[in-house]
Amino acid sequence: MISIDDVTVAYGGFVLLDKINFHVSESDKIGLVGKNGAGKSTILKLICGIQSPTSGRIDKPNDISIGYLPQIMEHHRGRTVMEEAMTAFEQTAAIEQEIAAVTRELEIRTDYESESYSELIERLSNLNDRLAVSHSEPPEVQARRTLLGLGFRDDELGRLTETFSQGWNMRIELAKILLRNPQVLLLDEPTNHLDIESIEWLEDYLKARRASLLLVSHDRKFLDNVTNRTVEVMLGHIHDYKVPYSQYLTLRAERLQQQTAAYENQQKMIQKTEEFIQAFRYKPTKSNQVQSRIKALDKLERVEIDETDNVKLSVKFPPAPRSGDVVFKGSELEVGYPQKVVFSGANIEIKRGEKVALIGRNGEGKTTLMRVIAGELEPFSGEVKLGHNVLMGYYAQNQEDVLDKNETVFSTLDRIAVGDIRTKLRDLLGQFLFRGEDIDKRVSVLSGGERARLGMAKLMLQNYNLLALDEPTNHMDIKSKDILKQALKAYDGTLLVVSHDRDFLDGLVDKMYEFRDGRVREHLGTVSEFLAKRKIETLQELERIGKDSARNDASAAEESRKKAAFEQNRADVRVDRKKKSRISWLEAEIEKIEKRMKAIETILSSPSEKDDIMELTREYLELKRDLDAKTDEWGMLI
Repeated sequence: MISIDDVTVAYGGFVLLDKINFHVSESDKIGLVGKNGAGKSTILKLICGIQSPTSGRIDKPNDISIGYLPQIMEHHRGRTVMEEAMTAFEQTAAIEQEIAAVTRELEIRTDYESESYSELIERLSNLNDRLAVSHSEPPEVQARRTLLGLGFRDDELGRLTETFSQGWNMRIELAKILLRNPQVLLLDEPTNHLDIESIEWLEDYLKARRASLLLVSHDRKFLDNVTNRTVEVMLGHIHDYKVPYSQYLTLRAERLQQQTAAYENQQKMIQKTEEFIQAFRYKPTKSNQVQSRIKALDKLERVEIDETDNVKLSVKFPPAPRSGDVVFKGSELEVGYPQKVVFSGANIEIKRGEKVALIGRNGEGKTTLMRVIAGELEPFSGEVKLGHNVLMGYYAQNQEDVLDKNETVFSTLDRIAVGDIRTKLRDLLGQFLFRGEDIDKRVSVLSGGERARLGMAKLMLQNYNLLALDEPTNHMDIKSKDILKQALKAYDGTLLVVSHDRDFLDGLVDKMYEFRDGRVREHLGTVSEFLAKRKIETLQELERIGKDSARNDASAAEESRKKAAFEQNRADVRVDRKKKSRISWLEAEIEKIEKRMKAIETILSSPSEKDDIMELTREYLELKRDLDAKTDEWGMLI
């Protein structure tokens, strides 16, 4: 469907992508992986036409529909959440107009055997498929279900979009893209602003969807659950694996191990051959053997080991001074802002050495609690106690708001560092991949991943015994996240972390506080155990609501049955139209195949010297298989 052929992207003397090649078919769900800045987002921009390659080309059908979700986007104002989501259906009218135009053209044409006629039939079939999906249920129902799946509540659908944060507006844009049902989805870090339950809903949606997908994500579990192919972008080149992320890691390690072994064996052979040549070069009795081995070396195809980017973080948190046994305790807390109570009746206790996650939907109070613990916000009521000798290091979610954009990487740390650590700032920055000229970059030009690393480096300047991290892995690549996770597991202080990354939290925390509907609940155990329990509770809740609704509103059930019958009748009409279109297309294809087969039979009956009999026979057999399949399908539809 989409072919990327010898594509190069260069900026001055720097080559970001160097003659990359790969193909995207209709069934591909591809995870684009690699370190920050490797070129993953650039590939998405190339495919959707926002950016042009320096050389090479990208081939895709002219009529292909593409849905692209960038990391940073503009949001629309002046509409409610539901009104903005409903704009996704504006293209339905355009599809209907195009169907009418293609139908009129087919009615007046008589070149049934031509390729262009077949292409029109196929185009009509695709348009009808897209229209059938969009008409499968009322647009309002589709929009509401998608918005609720992405975390909105019913009472929020009537609010204006400008009253929501950037993260929530990203969800609206994602909903619009999904509702348009494009043939190809290009999603750049879609989970960055989603909570765990919304991520699971999106997973289920993408797994059930039959269209192509190219996904940039640093969420290992999300990649494993959604993709069936992994394309690694490294040092300007790509490596294509037909497996999900975890299997790719295994195959990649095996491939590099095999390459290394083959390279070492070949080097030993080359060394022995060169030693033989050197020893017997001037002996007449060995001249033939020497010449033979020289020619063999010249013709030898040298084994090469794929380049790998082994640069990685080196994070080790300093020892934590001892604090009191209870680090933080909140009793019957009611917390919020002048215009809104965020949560109430909360009882929270964090003990020394615990690693605790705050989880739940965005806007439910996780960051608000962080501010209470940090002393930035006073609760409306309840009692707050911070433990003895607690030194809190706070990593805020939005590093672009916290870091001074006018500072350089080095001056950001130099301005706050005190004592002996000032002599080691370059070493510390090197641990976070800021080397050479990187330390003189201004914060304003840093990528999201670089700002995340700089913010984490700031935490290393003091010996904190409580680390409060709000979404620390946003924009971090998978390798960096793994290293940070291991460092936090080894950290001997107390950890409080807000994150939606299940893989990051699993094995790191064993206690969670869930923020939900204005309440805070404690959960002991792993993230996997919590999610399994939450899914069961959700299903039971849905079942209970369904039973109550059936008992209390029989008339609504009757109305629903009438509506279902009406929709079924509409569906039958659509299926019949789609069936007729498919039969016409099959008949045209069968006729075209039979015509080609007869031409091949004529050639094979009296071949010339220029005719490749083997190739013609292979083509004939493939056509025969294709003909049988299409004839069988035609027979079932008639």
